[in-house]
Amino acid sequence: MKFTYILLFSALAMVSCNNNQKTSENATLNDVVLENDSLQNIDIRHKIANANGFQDWKDVSDMAFTFNVDRGDSHFERAWIWKPKTGNVQMISLKDTLRYNRSKMDSLIKKTDAAFINDKYWLLAPFQLVWDEGISFSEKENVPAPISKDTLNQLTIVYGDEGGYTPGDAYDFFYDKNFKIKEWNYRKANAEKPTMTITWEDYKNYNGLEIATMHKDSTGNFKLYFTNISVKKETEN
Repeated sequence: MKFTYILLFSALAMVSCNNNQKTSENATLNDVVLENDSLQNIDIRHKIANANGFQDWKDVSDMAFTFNVDRGDSHFERAWIWKPKTGNVQMISLKDTLRYNRSKMDSLIKKTDAAFINDKYWLLAPFQLVWDEGISFSEKENVPAPISKDTLNQLTIVYGDEGGYTPGDAYDFFYDKNFKIKEWNYRKANAEKPTMTITWEDYKNYNGLEIATMHKDSTGNFKLYFTNISVKKETEN
């Protein structure tokens, strides 16, 4: 697998999880409501997050998943074991295994953490809507989805120009009446034209968390998907 190919997919959806921008995977919805000035925006994020099991996240102690990308005949994957309450992360690739804690990172570890943030964002984007701060919002109702052309609602978020791994990026979430994401646009640096448009498919329940395990482009030639997902709660340890 070419290194440039790995870098491409490490940068597709990177967002704000360094010391310059506040985020907390352990935050409850009540914490976020108290800290945010816009109840309307929180409400939409709340509904999308809860439609994917956010209320169960507070009990999650261990999570494992494998991030896969297929483009034509090319395949790339890397696996993660994550303990969100302690910040311990283990990355397993074809070439290496690396362990670190997200509260103690040097410049070399930050490169691995950037890949982790990318893969975690794809996996748990509905929760990132609640966790991430320093983002602005806009909403539209009854708009055509970019791939299926189904009539859906749209939530657009734009990250601030400072902090994070890729500041200034934007995402258009297209969600249905049940507040489940069906498609999204990723727009690098808030460009008008989408950098990538992808489906959200094959939702499966993992110990209360609803996760879209498959993402495809309009041609079906590009697939980003998750395998080997496991979710363990504190009461199960």
